[in-house]
Amino acid sequence: MFCDQCGTQLEANQSFCSRCGKEVKGPIAIAAPRPGRVQAHIRLLGILWLALSAFDVMTGIVGIVLANSIFSHDWGIQGIPLFLQPLIRGFAIFSLVKAAAGFLAGWGLLTRQSWARPLAIAMGIVSLFIHIPFGTALGVYTLWVLLPAHAEAEYEKISA
Repeated sequence: MFCDQCGTQLEANQSFCSRCGKEVKGPIAIAAPRPGRVQAHIRLLGILWLALSAFDVMTGIVGIVLANSIFSHDWGIQGIPLFLQPLIRGFAIFSLVKAAAGFLAGWGLLTRQSWARPLAIAMGIVSLFIHIPFGTALGVYTLWVLLPAHAEAEYEKISA
C-alpha cells in the first residue's frame, strides 16, 4: 500500500507515513483486479458470432432455394441469363461455409478453446467486407478484442 499524499510505500501496520508524516486511517481495502479486455468481452463475442452465423444459414438456404426454383432453367422463363443460377448457388454455398466457420468460432470462444482465437480473427477479417454493416461491426469488434499483442497471452491464460 502507498501513502495517498506523497506516494511512499507503507507497511501494513504503519500508522504514519515515514516520508511526509500523514496519518494512515482506517482499514485499507484492497481492490480485486479488473478483468482484462478479452475476459470481459469473450462471452458476448461468442454469442454475436453464433447470431451472425444463424443469419448466414438463413441466407444460404434462401439462396439455394432461389437458385433451384426461380432461376432454374426448367421453368422455361425467357430472359434469365444462364450464369445466374450457378452464381446464386455459389454465393449460397459460400454463405453456408461461412456460417459453419462462424458457428465453430462462436462455440469455441464460449467454451474457451485454444483454436477459437485464430479462427475468430480470420472470420473477423472476412466479415469486415461481407454483411455490411453488421458483419463489419462484428469484424471490428472481434479484432479489437482478440488482435492486440497482450490478448493472445490473456486468451491462453483463460483457455487453459
